Amino acid sequence: METLKIAHFAWESLYSEKVGGLASAATCLAESLAARHEVHYFTRGNKPDEEINGVQYHYVHPCGDNIVEYCRRMSHMAERRFHEFDRPRFDILHFHDWHFVEALHLLKDRHTVLTFHSTEWGRNGNRHGDWWEFREISGKEWYGAYIAGRCTAVSETLRREVMALYNVPDWKIAVVRNGVNPERFYAEVDAGDVKRSYGIHPLAPLVFYAGRLSVQKGPDLLLAAVPEILRHRWDARFLFAGGGDMYHSLQRKAKRLPVSLLGHIPDAEFVRLLNASDIVVIPSRNEPFGLILPEAWSASRCVVATDVGGLSENITHAVDGIKVSVHPKGIARGVISVIDDASEVRALGRRGRENVDRRFRWDRIAGTAEAVYADVLV
Repeated sequence: METLKIAHFAWESLYSEKVGGLASAATCLAESLAARHEVHYFTRGNKPDEEINGVQYHYVHPCGDNIVEYCRRMSHMAERRFHEFDRPRFDILHFHDWHFVEALHLLKDRHTVLTFHSTEWGRNGNRHGDWWEFREISGKEWYGAYIAGRCTAVSETLRREVMALYNVPDWKIAVVRNGVNPERFYAEVDAGDVKRSYGIHPLAPLVFYAGRLSVQKGPDLLLAAVPEILRHRWDARFLFAGGGDMYHSLQRKAKRLPVSLLGHIPDAEFVRLLNASDIVVIPSRNEPFGLILPEAWSASRCVVATDVGGLSENITHAVDGIKVSVHPKGIARGVISVIDDASEVRALGRRGRENVDRRFRWDRIAGTAEAVYADVLV
């Protein structure tokens, strides 16, 4: 493929404002594409423009009374900045999620791609909402899909979800999965020392959750599974890393349980905990892809995950992970099925790492994105 000039629009990145998995997904895709193309990245940040790993980052610093107004202003500021660098013209404009849809509207006559990393329906736990933000954001998702030259989704499940919610035709939306740079998530650690630092006996099994504390991600389902797991394995301990609107309710429910809610933790500490854990649980109600899955596999961790979305597509049950129902009893049974079998835990983690190397490295994923760009440019 000939060298392209590509503009990415994402409201977070690994190097400025980081909220969730979108930061890693959009940043790593941009960096992988930068090995062969000229890549610019328009995002939020209160600092001068900079170049990192071959990608040119251009920052805007909006404000707003609510998320919709904030993103409207961000879109207009980014669109103005875009024109500063549009000579020679960009070949591809790649937008991530709904946040920049108003910029997409202003630039809709160009060659555009809109990636769905999730939907507002999915973020709300597979439910429609009657509040105004839900309606506004869902409307922007529909409009973005309507005006974009092509759309992509990070899993086949999400692709079908977008088609059903927003009447997107089959030909217009493709699957471009997320990836991982596994070296970022593997570290040699003394698991016993890491556990001791959290007040956990070095031989006690550590069950780890990492992600937003939100309805979509299902941390309450894992918390509700804890008593049943303890009845089987009294010494199991549970760490939850991440913040979100469920934090305080989970904290109240976790009293008198061997559960620690850590809130947001630095990336280095996340990697240390990930590599010290025995089982990583992903209890999502809705999971378009689930970046924590290839991150856990990169560390050769055993994964117990709900049988939904991208998790269902990417895990082969009892081969490289354990798939369970979206219910506390299902999660408990999945954890109990492996918690006493150290050799099986290691084998599932090892096969997960092999899956990463075979299917999920970002350089491979970037090739599928290039195929979509080629289709847009025809």
